[in-house]
Amino acid sequence: MRNGLGGAEVQEEQLCHLLTVGSLPSVSLGVVPTRTERSRMPVEGFWIFDTGQVNVELVSGYLTLTQPSEVAAYADTFRELADMAVYGAKARALITSVIQTLR
Repeated sequence: MRNGLGGAEVQEEQLCHLLTVGSLPSVSLGVVPTRTERSRMPVEGFWIFDTGQVNVELVSGYLTLTQPSEVAAYADTFRELADMAVYGAKARALITSVIQTLR
């Protein structure tokens, strides 16, 4: 949440949007606090579609991974990040505190 991309106004809009969608009953929004110890932290964005495919966005391209061992590695990484994340009121409090620093 504090990477500086897009400037303060854009970041505030995005964070406010997270607060809105995070309150929907069908959405589970987790935030990994910045000071959390992490043994595995990906630098790339990734999307897990099912047990058979992960898409990874890199600086130089876009990968579609289908090897079971590669898909499992990203699923393990996601589980680790989800376990570190805070949810509900704690996630909203973190997001709100960042919004306040942007104003």
